[in-house]
Amino acid sequence: MGNLKEELAKKAKNETPKQETKGGTVLSLIQQMLPQVKKALPSHLNPERLIRIVTTEIRRNPQLLSCSKESLLGALMLSAQLGLEPGPLGHCYYVPYKGQVQFIIGYKGMIDLARRSGQISVIYAETVYENDKFEFQLGLEPNLVHKPKLENRGEPIAWYGVCRFKDGGYFIKVMGKEEVERHRLRSPSANTPHSPWNTDYEEMAKKTVIRSMFKYLPVSPEILEVGLPDEGFVKAKEKAGEMVIDIDYQEPEPAQTKESETPETKKETNQ
Repeated sequence: MGNLKEELAKKAKNETPKQETKGGTVLSLIQQMLPQVKKALPSHLNPERLIRIVTTEIRRNPQLLSCSKESLLGALMLSAQLGLEPGPLGHCYYVPYKGQVQFIIGYKGMIDLARRSGQISVIYAETVYENDKFEFQLGLEPNLVHKPKLENRGEPIAWYGVCRFKDGGYFIKVMGKEEVERHRLRSPSANTPHSPWNTDYEEMAKKTVIRSMFKYLPVSPEILEVGLPDEGFVKAKEKAGEMVIDIDYQEPEPAQTKESETPETKKETNQ
């Protein structure tokens, strides 16, 4: 009995620190990024708050720890540059996929980015259900009428975005479900459990409409500087003492098993 207790204690001693070290190392790196975050973050946001929110998001979704540290730190820096907070509020999402972090802007984040130009008075998106009354026309006098039913609205069939500018002009965009689905399928992680396309489909559909309107909207300086890096895979690299972010929109290759760990290699080694 004594030997069994000693073996279990030894096993716990060897295994527990290994898990804590991995998470602890990543969280420590995030804390060390505070000076870089302060440089990148818009002046109206608090860098310590962003660090806390990202740390909470990692604890909420531990699979982020399986992603490369460059990818996770890249997502942090991109959040700082855009001034968007990851997590349940829907500003942006960190989605683990094939060892990389996919950075996805949410509906609220897209609305926030659009408003920063200071030239927009109202911008929003809505869902149209099959039993709602909905009329839309283009031409010289675009018009949109939407009268939602209060009950038994049926299935979603379309989404639309409305933007009114402070000078009195406005812009309307309508997307049917098939078009939204085409956008969803372009996201490599769309069918994974952590993707907001699975957890917040309606919000992502609204985001997609607003995203498609951006080319016609006045753009804030932050967006001009960073671009609109939506649903890309990010990596942070140090260059000349500064953190530089690389964004790749191609689906990452699956992690390769090291040759030394393959069954064939083990068999050769044993021989």
